[in-house]
Amino acid sequence: MAVAIRRMMIANTVGGNDVAGLEKLAKLTLAAALAVLSLGAGTIGAPVATSSVDDFVLPDQNFLAHQLYRMADAKAVVLITYASGDAAVRKDAAAYRALQAAYGAKGVELFLLDSRLGETRERVNADARAAGLSGLPILFDYEQLAGEQLGVTRAGEVIVVDPRTWKVAYRGPAIGPGGEAWAGQALDALTSGQKVAFMAHPARGGEIAFPERARAHDFDKISYARTIAPIIEKKCASCHQPGGIGPMPLNSYDQVKGFSPMIREVIRTHRMPPYLADETVGAFQDDDRLTSEQIKTMVHWVEGGAARGTGADPLAKIKFQAPDWPLGKPDVIVEIPEAKIPATGVMEYQRPVVPSVLSEGRWMKATTFRVTDRQVVHHILTGVVAGDFRPGDTATEAEWGASLGGYGPGRGSNLSPRDTGAWVPPSGGIAFQNHYTPYGRETVEKTQMGIYFYPKGKAPKYVLRTFGIFDFTIAIPPGEEFHPEVASVELPHAAILYGLTPHAHHRGGSVNVSVRYPDGHEQMLLALPRYDFNWQYEYFLAKPLTVPAGTKVIARWTFDNSTRNPQNPDPKKLVNWGEQSTEEMLATYFHYRWVDETVAHQLPDYDKQLQNNLMLGVMDDNLDGKLQVSELRGKLGDTLKQYMALIDTDMDGAISQKELDAAQKLMPKGRRGGGPMPMPTKTTEAAATTASSLP
Repeated sequence: MAVAIRRMMIANTVGGNDVAGLEKLAKLTLAAALAVLSLGAGTIGAPVATSSVDDFVLPDQNFLAHQLYRMADAKAVVLITYASGDAAVRKDAAAYRALQAAYGAKGVELFLLDSRLGETRERVNADARAAGLSGLPILFDYEQLAGEQLGVTRAGEVIVVDPRTWKVAYRGPAIGPGGEAWAGQALDALTSGQKVAFMAHPARGGEIAFPERARAHDFDKISYARTIAPIIEKKCASCHQPGGIGPMPLNSYDQVKGFSPMIREVIRTHRMPPYLADETVGAFQDDDRLTSEQIKTMVHWVEGGAARGTGADPLAKIKFQAPDWPLGKPDVIVEIPEAKIPATGVMEYQRPVVPSVLSEGRWMKATTFRVTDRQVVHHILTGVVAGDFRPGDTATEAEWGASLGGYGPGRGSNLSPRDTGAWVPPSGGIAFQNHYTPYGRETVEKTQMGIYFYPKGKAPKYVLRTFGIFDFTIAIPPGEEFHPEVASVELPHAAILYGLTPHAHHRGGSVNVSVRYPDGHEQMLLALPRYDFNWQYEYFLAKPLTVPAGTKVIARWTFDNSTRNPQNPDPKKLVNWGEQSTEEMLATYFHYRWVDETVAHQLPDYDKQLQNNLMLGVMDDNLDGKLQVSELRGKLGDTLKQYMALIDTDMDGAISQKELDAAQKLMPKGRRGGGPMPMPTKTTEAAATTASSLP
């Protein structure tokens, strides 16, 4: 502590030996002593002048995730501590805007950091607008972990981080009482590549309470046996056990202790558990996230030394082994034809059909997949097909009927919501769309699909349907980090929404899904501030949502085609829609049923009407219900532009849904079936262009 204070004294006495300077120094010394004393002895209270700032991922006011260590190419990262309604923040708002204007183009990343408990986006956004700060990203530090490690105590503190070392170069107000450019001096040095001596001045904003800070001295007393082990068992061990998908087991104290630094890091960066939904939006079934308290407890236990404590190890008493079939023995096991995967190259989609082995039709309740080589399987989709099929036959997605679920990274089972199901006839077969990605060695994939039925003679009440919002027109510019795209579809009849499944490839950045009701107000159902290609979950709502006819389901995506995206295959490439992982997709599935449809009274025409609404929705970027000429992109857009004068019958310069419906009647008819939506392909994209309907 004395060393840290002495360094601060030396840094701040250069050129200042008058009375005012000594008074300032005395105040600074006292503030430094109090700050260091209040932070405790662990990582939570590390003196940030000499220790590195740890990595974190935090969402902003627009549900976009920002990761500190991905900004290693920046000249500096500026974090300004924020609290809505704070007088000091309001007073210095112009100085913050000036920093952004002066240094934003010089490679400096500037953020507001909101660590105050209980803040909401509604309140923060309104306050930021009033202060003229809504143009800056506002990071929400829900669990206060970033603020704790940074030693934050007050609002209005400018913290300048040097990405070369991840150490703090300056902390204090943006400007001094006489207009001194305190923060600017540090940024001038960093943007010119100079070394920076740590400087600090007391923050002038209101206090921000950090309740856990007062308990930091007891972090080493957090009980492994009573507190940590139960969290590991419930939230981690299902994957981190023999036969599980985790890379290492976490089945004893020694294993957990050995990986404790990694556990702290992956929790702080929200990589684990890999349930990506933002904690402030929606509620979901089978929610695998750690609660806010569990997050803090796990991190603080590690910061306190990951102590063993007293009591027997609960994990050591459990015989961990992942089951072959997580839902139990299936009623039917379907052997998907094996695929030989080369070590390198690109494999086209495989579309085998497995002839039906059923002697009578049954209602499907669930499916699950057993994959032999997870590295090679990008995804598997399914669809019931009618007709006579033999082993070795194939079928295109245009022939599919009901979906029987699918497989993707992190997702292996598909459970129908209560009282719903999909019909599997005794004839025909099950068609598959299999996407395999070579990864450096030859392999043979032998996937099995397990099907679970309702008891014979028993049917569910309702037909579970799945619809995909696809946007073939996406165009992602090279180098762009937060490129926005939007697609939607209007429901022609009242429906009950059960769940959502977003899908993109390696450049998928974020996604949120909302419904816009006919009266114009929106309700956000799901927000993934950082989409992760490796973890593609189905998010089923804790309480199904009934929506009226005329409601729009809206998917808002961002794509990261920048060098900061570690999964980006080529940041110099303009990226469009494509099947392969090196290309990109905007796909958002929603699982639903029609309010007035039952198994006994099925309404396939409703899905045809829904399908007809999709073309306008995927191109209507401003969501005004019409297609402006500027919104017509891609092959389909070019076709509409060519015939604009004929389609735009009211000559208002835009295409309405009514005008589009009339135009579609004149076009060749493609697949307009009312079944669930397969993953679109190049073949079906061409059909969409000519037939005005998606697969």
